[in-house]
Amino acid sequence: MKRILLIATGGTIASRDQGEGLAPQLSTEDLMALVPELGEICRVEAVQLMNLDSTNVSAPQWLAMAACVREHYEDVDGFVITHGTDTMAYSAAALSYLIQNSPKPVVITGSQKSIASRDTDARENLIHAFLYAADEGACGVHVVFDRKVILGTRARKMRTKSYNAFESVDYPETAIVRNRKLVYYIRETVTGNVRFYDALASGVFVWKLIPGSDAVFFEALKPCCRALVIESFGVGGLPQYGDEAFYRALRDWIASGRSIVMTTQVPFEGSDMELYQVGQRAKRELGLIEAYGMTTEAVVCKLMWILALTDEPGEIRRLFETPIQKDQIY
Repeated sequence: MKRILLIATGGTIASRDQGEGLAPQLSTEDLMALVPELGEICRVEAVQLMNLDSTNVSAPQWLAMAACVREHYEDVDGFVITHGTDTMAYSAAALSYLIQNSPKPVVITGSQKSIASRDTDARENLIHAFLYAADEGACGVHVVFDRKVILGTRARKMRTKSYNAFESVDYPETAIVRNRKLVYYIRETVTGNVRFYDALASGVFVWKLIPGSDAVFFEALKPCCRALVIESFGVGGLPQYGDEAFYRALRDWIASGRSIVMTTQVPFEGSDMELYQVGQRAKRELGLIEAYGMTTEAVVCKLMWILALTDEPGEIRRLFETPIQKDQIY
């Protein structure tokens, strides 16, 4: 029987309401006591790493999760991280870059209602996460939620309350759970050794364009921003508004050694800046990096990982455009 480490970080799954709204309070012992079926799937060990609402989770917590996996990596066969749903997609993406090429599964799950509630998705999500983590075909970082197994860099929260909160964006689900059995759509393979990283840089900012956005914001962002992710409209383009303000601002930004990644604010089907003149000209004249089908969560976390490794613009582009796993664009 496989040994799986439960790493608890808080979230709705571990929450109670004591009169001031839901807040994480349940421990790993509480979680396991409410789902005794886990003992039929594998041998469960547990670590209470933190107990936070995922709104309060960011780079320091991602690094702590990766460090916990690294510390116990040789001792167990896989990992299940319980986590709040609000920033789960960011955490899954960050862990995908901090823990690369892992033959052992690192599974992230949570729920839309507390595990202490009568009507909850928490128990099934937790059981499905352990089913995947204990399976012979499991590897790498994935989100398991509402019977879906989603690649860590492709998960996005699309609904705030429904049980089917997460979707796999522009990439097939790895597997689904049907009648508590895994049905694989993609058989992932990992060769070589796991690679751990222990740093993430700050200074990444996402600017969601709105009609009439003013190029003056580029100058305002310079003191605190090393890389800018611009969520443009549709397949991606740079507004002109009858002048060259955006082009001048971007040229100056790039000349200062800072990076820009162009993406789209549309959830599915990605960017394609070559399609329209407003995108083609910007990409060709300014040499912008394009995200294509990557989620914004993955773009942000990959830039944080890259900027912790290098400041050199050419190397930033190379690393961004190099998939961390063969045959997958992320």
